[in-house]
Amino acid sequence: MAINLTNAAVERINELKRKRQTPDYFLRLGVRGGGCSGLSYVLDFVETPEPKDKIFDLNGVKVVVDRKSYLFVNGTEIDYKKGLMKTGFEFKNPIASGSCSCGESFSV
Repeated sequence: MAINLTNAAVERINELKRKRQTPDYFLRLGVRGGGCSGLSYVLDFVETPEPKDKIFDLNGVKVVVDRKSYLFVNGTEIDYKKGLMKTGFEFKNPIASGSCSCGESFSV
């Protein structure tokens, strides 16, 4: 298994990096405790990975994940949706046993 980015997610990530003028930054994907279901996804841009990070090149997007978070996001697909009711990244995580209605937190 691995992490996957849809074409829409790749386009949005590259757009955000261009707007921030940080085209060479890595996308950091992580998990932290919190949210209605217990765990929340975290996305951020970082200039350099940490020494023990797992590093992926996903359709030209450099993604880093710390080892602990990787246990919770391995196999996850990240998509980007733009709609009237909700716009943002969506996470399809095969190990999540439940999630909140907003889709930003999950439980295993």
